[in-house]
Amino acid sequence: MRVVSGLYGNLNGIEVPVSVNADGFSAHFLSINDCGVALVRLTACIMLPKATSYAALRSAFRWQIPSTFNIGVAVSRPWAKADPNRPAILWRKRAGEIDVLTTGQLEARSNQLAHALVRLGLQRGDRVGLILPQCPETAIAHVAIYKAGLVAVPLAALFGAEALEYRLGNAGVRCVITNAAGLLKVRPLLPKLPDLSALISINGEDGAAAGFASLIAGEPETFDVAPTSPDDPAMMIYTSGTTGPPKGALHGHRVLLGHLPGVEFCHEYLPKPGDRMWTPADWAWAGGLLNILLPGLYHGVPVVAGRFEKFDPEEAFALMAETGVRNAFVPPTALKMLRNVSEPKKRFNLNLRTIGSGGESLGEATLAWGREALGLTVNEFYGQTECNYVLSSSAALGVSKSGFIGKAVPGHEVGVIREDGSLCEPMEQGQIAVMRPDPVMFLEYWGRPDATRDKFIGNWMTTGDQGLMDPEGYVHFIGRDDDVITSAGYRIGPGEIEDCLIKHKAIALAAAVGKPDPVRTEIVKAFIVLKPGFEPSQELEKDIALFVRERLSAHEYPREITFVPDLPVTTTGKIIRRILRDRA
Repeated sequence: MRVVSGLYGNLNGIEVPVSVNADGFSAHFLSINDCGVALVRLTACIMLPKATSYAALRSAFRWQIPSTFNIGVAVSRPWAKADPNRPAILWRKRAGEIDVLTTGQLEARSNQLAHALVRLGLQRGDRVGLILPQCPETAIAHVAIYKAGLVAVPLAALFGAEALEYRLGNAGVRCVITNAAGLLKVRPLLPKLPDLSALISINGEDGAAAGFASLIAGEPETFDVAPTSPDDPAMMIYTSGTTGPPKGALHGHRVLLGHLPGVEFCHEYLPKPGDRMWTPADWAWAGGLLNILLPGLYHGVPVVAGRFEKFDPEEAFALMAETGVRNAFVPPTALKMLRNVSEPKKRFNLNLRTIGSGGESLGEATLAWGREALGLTVNEFYGQTECNYVLSSSAALGVSKSGFIGKAVPGHEVGVIREDGSLCEPMEQGQIAVMRPDPVMFLEYWGRPDATRDKFIGNWMTTGDQGLMDPEGYVHFIGRDDDVITSAGYRIGPGEIEDCLIKHKAIALAAAVGKPDPVRTEIVKAFIVLKPGFEPSQELEKDIALFVRERLSAHEYPREITFVPDLPVTTTGKIIRRILRDRA
């Protein structure tokens, strides 16, 4: 079964007629510059047409993919010309201290950095590693890299030496922009990274590393951008590696345009007056970079920079209140931690309009909490590093159903397929897949033509995620192929068990995995983080098991429980069940 939303322009050589002008943008744009960016009526950059229902929106949607497009120009130049004093980044360094990077400053400094990168000898297509936290320099670096025709390789600041060595070496990174902490990790790796010839530190000159500020000082504040096509490489984001070695998913400049319908749909017609975006997710992850930072800059919505070494739910609410966040992307694990904060609306002066969440199954308990504690419906969405934001809910348009992610975002064709690529019947379990061509879809796995080829069954891009689709087009997420538990002939998704577990009064976080069993093939084993005030005991184990058995079924309750202080997660906040399966 599948749902189709919208039509495609010219993508990867496949042409489908759409109603656009010769320049590639629809007629309501008043002026287009040489990189395909609207310069006059900036609100016309909105992808989604106004509609009163999902069906009407899907019918009216058309992709707006110009023949030339550059992410760096699109997110900085139009707003700098229209309103150079408009806030682009609000950097909350600590409580009560906020620095502002304006659109004019973003444009000028990114142009200066683009000149500096070219002066360092970097050529079009070279890869630049970014090992930085959420801060203004991260945004400036991304914009400069795209303008210079280079390829950004964002890497999490929390990565250790082994993870960095693999990714920097695999990508053939020529230059790294980082901070003092990142330099300490990268320097010992230099003998093993022959392609890496330049280091830049935002904390100032440090040995062979050039200082960010001094490097760009004196460089021109204008930069002539060579036009890039939507399919020209712009960024390479490594998969989280939950099912094997990370692969570099190479994306073209069109990836930003491909994200816009999902962002606008999930955040209920973003941008609206007063909107302000934030996420605790690292900007090195597709979720932080392409769900918040770049769409926010593109739409002129101020983006709050402020991430924690370790996610603190109390501090997260305080940050959102202090900076006036209206639109947040909060991964499911972080949302479940926010549930442990009592009476947030009473205690914090929140101004939230929308919350989006994706990366793992959200669960009914967390949805119910959002409505009760925050007074809004959390809009769940779905995608992967390779093809993000293709399914979503949007409560404002009546697309919200408990237990389901949502429907296909306008412009994307999503199906649930069998192993042979045929479509499943309604409510038949299969693999979630996305039809190509699609603007948000990756170009290839870097250096892995075999893996790129194996990602597809015909024109369906497979996800490795099990799900089912109801007759209305809502998709229910069951779990990754490797995470699905096979017990006594039943195939059990961990999400439903985990959702039930966190409803128990003693449980803060939970993960369910399959443990090999000679009789049942596998049994359900739960790893549980308790709330403060509760201690592990055999009596509590029995109570939890009975709690799940009574609410789900006899084959889904955890037959083994282990209490742990925390759960292993990727830098994106996803539980690494592979590690838990190994422990089991």
